Amino acid sequence: MSGRLVLGIETSCDETSAAVLLGEEEILGHVILSQDVHRLYGGVVPELAARAHLGVIGDVVSGALAEAGVTLAEVDAIGVTAGPGLIGALLVGVAWAKGAAFALGLPVVPVHHMEAHLFAPAVEDPRAAPPFVALLVSGGHTLLVHATEWGRYRLLGETRDDAAGEAFDKVARLLGLPYPGGPAIEALAREGDGSRHAFPRPMLRGNAAPGDADYLDFSFSGLKTAVAGEVRALAEAGRLEAERAHLAASFQEAAVDTLVGKTARAVGATGERRVLLGGGVSANGRLRERMRSRLGPGGELFHSTPRLALDNGVMVARCAAFRLGRGEVAGPELTAHASMPFPGLVEAEA
Repeated sequence: MSGRLVLGIETSCDETSAAVLLGEEEILGHVILSQDVHRLYGGVVPELAARAHLGVIGDVVSGALAEAGVTLAEVDAIGVTAGPGLIGALLVGVAWAKGAAFALGLPVVPVHHMEAHLFAPAVEDPRAAPPFVALLVSGGHTLLVHATEWGRYRLLGETRDDAAGEAFDKVARLLGLPYPGGPAIEALAREGDGSRHAFPRPMLRGNAAPGDADYLDFSFSGLKTAVAGEVRALAEAGRLEAERAHLAASFQEAAVDTLVGKTARAVGATGERRVLLGGGVSANGRLRERMRSRLGPGGELFHSTPRLALDNGVMVARCAAFRLGRGEVAGPELTAHASMPFPGLVEAEA
C-alpha cells in the first residue's frame, strides 16, 4: 500500500461509524450503524445515544478493519470526532480512540465535526477542494463559509436559532412523520404542491444589502412557527390529513429558497462561483437541484453521495489525514467538547 492508513471514528450524535482510508481518497472499509431507537421519541435522546455507541463501537471498528483487510496494528493513525456534538456520545469515541492509540503507540488526531463535513465531498471528487463557498447544513449547525484553502476559512453567516436540519426534524414531528425528518419530508413533498401554503423565507428580504447584520445569517424558528400555526388551523378544520403533502412541500420550498438565496448572496459577496454542500441536509435532492440551477453556467457545485453526507467515519479519516500532515496530534489530555471552535475559522470582515 502507498499512503497512510487512517482509521476514522465518528460518534457525535446517533451514528456510530468507523472507516479506514488509504491516502486521501481510497476507502478500504466503512461501517455506519444508525440508532433507530430515537424514532420512538421523535428525536435524539442523548443518554440513549451514548449507551448505544458504547455497546457497538468495538464491533463497528472491527467491521471497518475487516472490510479493509487490515489489523488495528497496521493503521498509521486514529482520527476521532472530538466535538461539537452530544458530550456523552463524543466521549465514547474519544475514549476508545485514546485507549487504542495508547495501547499500540499510535498518534490520535482530534477532528472538528463540521470541518470533517467539508472534507467529505473531496473523498469522492478531488476537484472539491478550495477555493469554494461552503454551505454546511446539519441537525445542529447551519454555516456559510468561504474556504480559501484547507485549514483557512472565513465565516460568512450562521444560524441565529434553529439549524436547518433541526427545523426539518421539528416540522416532520408536527406532520406526524418519523425521525430523522429530512428524508421523510422530502419523500412526502414529492406528492405535494410547494406553492399551496405561503410560508416565510426568513431573513431573505429583497431590500437587504451587503453589510446588513442579517444579510448572510439564517433563522428558521419563524418558519417552524408558521408551519405549526398552519398545522393547528388545518387540524381544527379537519383538513390536516389532506394537506400533509402540500405542507411538507411548501415547507421544503421555503427552507430551500432560504438556503439557496443566502448562498447566492455569499457567491456574490465573494465572487466565488464554486459551491460545496456539506452535512446531512445536503443530501436533499431539491436543495441540490435548486442550487445547481441558481449557480447557472460557469458555476460548480460539489456534494457527497448521500452515504457520505451523513455523519460518517470516512469524513473523519479524511480530515484527520489533513491535520496529521500538519503534525496536529493530540496528547493524553485529549477530551471531548460539546462546543468546539472551528479550526482555522475567522470572522468575515465587515
